[in-house]
Amino acid sequence: MKVTETFLKGCFIIEPLIYKDNRGCFFESFNHQKFEKAIGQKINFVQDNQSFSKKGVIRALHMQREPYAQAKLVRVIKGRVLDVAVDVRKGSLTYGKYFSIELSEENNTQLFVPKGFLHGFSTIEDNTIFAYKCDNYYNKDFEYGVIYNDKDLNIDWKIDDDIILSDKDKELPLFEMLL
Repeated sequence: MKVTETFLKGCFIIEPLIYKDNRGCFFESFNHQKFEKAIGQKINFVQDNQSFSKKGVIRALHMQREPYAQAKLVRVIKGRVLDVAVDVRKGSLTYGKYFSIELSEENNTQLFVPKGFLHGFSTIEDNTIFAYKCDNYYNKDFEYGVIYNDKDLNIDWKIDDDIILSDKDKELPLFEMLL
């Protein structure tokens, strides 16, 4: 696997080695030992989540507060997304900056999003299946988010059509209101 740290410290792009032949392909999507060595820290994923979305859906921008903060390892099983991580670690040199990357069933690329980041994605292909591992359990009382179209963040979600949001995501606060 090839691991590249983004300009957001602790946020890594993970590209698996893909073996192709006349039958199709094979790759190792996760290996705990190799993963920990590559990112330089111990991690214990305890929960796997999966979503199915139509084209034009934005699921963003979410996080969990301490003590339920979550690191995530995200990937696409089917379709394509624009995946976004926003650094909200107080005192970080990249506080308020975001990194985005296209994840797809073709590139099989993954993104490791550490604790202290907002996370979200937009589906840029119909019938997209998105999966991710979390290192802490979900707790509704510690959930937090920021509205997807916040002017300070100025994220280009790469959606030209009508945007589809959950009612909850429509009501999220501005970035300036964070924590």
